[in-house]
Amino acid sequence: VQLVESGGGLVQAGGSLRLSCTASGSIFSNNAMGWYRQAPGKQRELVARIASDGRTNYAASLKGRFTISRDNAKNTGYLQMNSLKPEDTAVYYCTSGSNWYSFRYWGQGTQVTVSS
Repeated sequence: VQLVESGGGLVQAGGSLRLSCTASGSIFSNNAMGWYRQAPGKQRELVARIASDGRTNYAASLKGRFTISRDNAKNTGYLQMNSLKPEDTAVYYCTSGSNWYSFRYWGQGTQVTVSS
């Protein structure tokens, strides 16, 4: 299974970005997927996850600003990030697995930098 993220970049505080994660090598619609992030000097943390049936779960601190979604026809998941803050600066990783407690596959990460 390969996961390829895209959509990261540099944005000013208050701006928006949409990350994409395209999967290959598995039946995407059967799998849960998620987004994690890791800031410099910090541990990797969950951002959001979405089950194969569309149920979603968010880090409490991010709910309301970030939205996870998926398009099974395109084998692609998304993370819409609004009202970005400098503290959202991190490498964002896409992950997938049989359920959202068993993420097994990881993308290479995409850098998101939010300037103040």
